[in-house]
Amino acid sequence: MAKSTNLPGDAAGLEALISRAAVSEKGLPPVDKWNPDFCGDLDMEIKADGTWFYLGTPIGRQPLVRLFSTVLRKDEDGKTYLVTPVEKVGIRVEDAHFLAVELNVASAAGAQIITFRTNVGDIVEAGPNNPLRFVIDEENGGLKPYLLVRGRLEALLARPVMYELVNYGEEIEIDGKTMFAVRSNGAVFPIMPADELEKQSL
Repeated sequence: MAKSTNLPGDAAGLEALISRAAVSEKGLPPVDKWNPDFCGDLDMEIKADGTWFYLGTPIGRQPLVRLFSTVLRKDEDGKTYLVTPVEKVGIRVEDAHFLAVELNVASAAGAQIITFRTNVGDIVEAGPNNPLRFVIDEENGGLKPYLLVRGRLEALLARPVMYELVNYGEEIEIDGKTMFAVRSNGAVFPIMPADELEKQSL
């Protein structure tokens, strides 16, 4: 695996580039349209609890973490990169790219809408374009819900948020099977078969 050289300098330069790229009133930078050269891997990791580390040390500046988060991209190779118009560097992700730390449930035109806030400030409505998916943790058998935020980037729902979400679940017939599921923006997201619900320690 290629390694980026002169990492501290590269990080400072990358921070400056990201700052310029992120200063836009039109929303997030168009990272999907950028195709810069790959410049190696940066010693940066997003931990499962949403904490960002650089050179083994937590990044304590939340505005900087927010800037980094706006130029994240997960490519078809399954790897995650920080992307600017002129460079692309690889980083490590322990679980999900973001952590969903809050949810709100509202109703519009009779439809339930579940909105999430991530640890870096993204506001995302679950729905057809931003689906929820649920997996069973192989290590402990617990439920792990994920929300698609943008591109291939996902947020893991923090445990308190997961508990709150489950409160809005209901039994819904899907393809002839009774599923415990949640609705948002007209879409139905199956959590698990209803008869297995009691077996899970949510």
